[in-house]
Amino acid sequence: MGKTLAEKILTERSGTDARAGGIVVARTGLVFVQDSTGPLTVRQFAELGIETLPEPKRTVLFIDHSAPSPAKELSNDHIFLRDFARRKGAVLSDVGEGVCHQLVAETWARPGDVIVGSDSHTVTAGALGAFATGMGSTDVAVAIALGKTWFRVPETVRVVVHGHLHDGVYAKDLILYLIGLIGADGATYKSLEFGGEAIDAMDVPGRLTIANMAVEAGAKVGLFPSDAVTEQYLKEQGRPGDYRPLAPDKDAVYERAIEIDGEALEPTVSKPHAVDNTALARELKGVHIDQVFLGTCTNGRLSDLRVAAEILRGRKRHAGTRLIVAPASKKVYLDAVATGYLTTLVEAGATVVPPGCAACLGVHQGVLGDGEACLSTANRNFKGRMGNPNAFVYLASPATAAATAITGEITDPREFL
Repeated sequence: MGKTLAEKILTERSGTDARAGGIVVARTGLVFVQDSTGPLTVRQFAELGIETLPEPKRTVLFIDHSAPSPAKELSNDHIFLRDFARRKGAVLSDVGEGVCHQLVAETWARPGDVIVGSDSHTVTAGALGAFATGMGSTDVAVAIALGKTWFRVPETVRVVVHGHLHDGVYAKDLILYLIGLIGADGATYKSLEFGGEAIDAMDVPGRLTIANMAVEAGAKVGLFPSDAVTEQYLKEQGRPGDYRPLAPDKDAVYERAIEIDGEALEPTVSKPHAVDNTALARELKGVHIDQVFLGTCTNGRLSDLRVAAEILRGRKRHAGTRLIVAPASKKVYLDAVATGYLTTLVEAGATVVPPGCAACLGVHQGVLGDGEACLSTANRNFKGRMGNPNAFVYLASPATAAATAITGEITDPREFL
């Protein structure tokens, strides 16, 4: 009997015959924390009484969620993480380098790896064929200490996307549609594994967007095969040696299969205050938006900035709508400068903030006022997510975000194509 991608990776990393429902102890290929949950993880590690890290160069501490720091308490947390990295020989990614999940994709993730992080959106690296998942601070502390952790092998839901996506429709629209279809708990502790013609043709940035939001349907991981598209991406990142082909067996057994007609998808939006509360962008015409936020680990990549810049070129943001742009990494920032995308966005009225999480988690750089509405390219729109429980957050693609910034109300981007 064949294996799914999840079963294949966990079999290899555990040295056992991993099957859905079983328990394995798997070697980790990368363990990381960020500055929101990282201090607790480091304190938990200290309680274990272990002095040395088994793989310090595959243990990374990211300062990205509150970067630059907006408060002295957070600055002290940053000092704490920097000191731990220095003492233990771990890798430090400091202020301005970018969001952990983007940097993991650019620099660290390898097909066939097991990656754990103290952040639920660790699943992003599944786009590169890695079994990547978020865990609690204590579990991550143990993984840092031992270089391995345990898993219950997840059952797999196969998602097959047929055809191709039309102009104005993007990976973000696909994943929002899927979450709206199955619900926020529709894949709890499952492996969502993607395939089909639309997925085969999709670039890695698009795959990263989908893998990133798999957890919003409750999934343990969101996995893509490692193929020629993966190989090209790793070459572009200067890591051709990290490539290896990886695909599920043809006779793999799935809990169920979901088939989606890519040709029928349209620009989609998640309405407050749940990701699975979806509607078509065209159905929300007239909903006023006070702030548009373009960025995050979901849609802050160069291709996302390009899509927005192409729509905003020669146009201005609506006078009553702020536009905040946060490149997901320093590399994205520099590439966006070199290509002129940031110039176009600034000329359209955007405010560009440093690479990092920025407004996404509601600590700084774009906190909303009472009664305000934001259309964001992020992954969550829970009540209070962006710092104010009296505000409203909508989720959409960079194209929908750009179109909305122009009109000041939720707008189908196909109106500008």
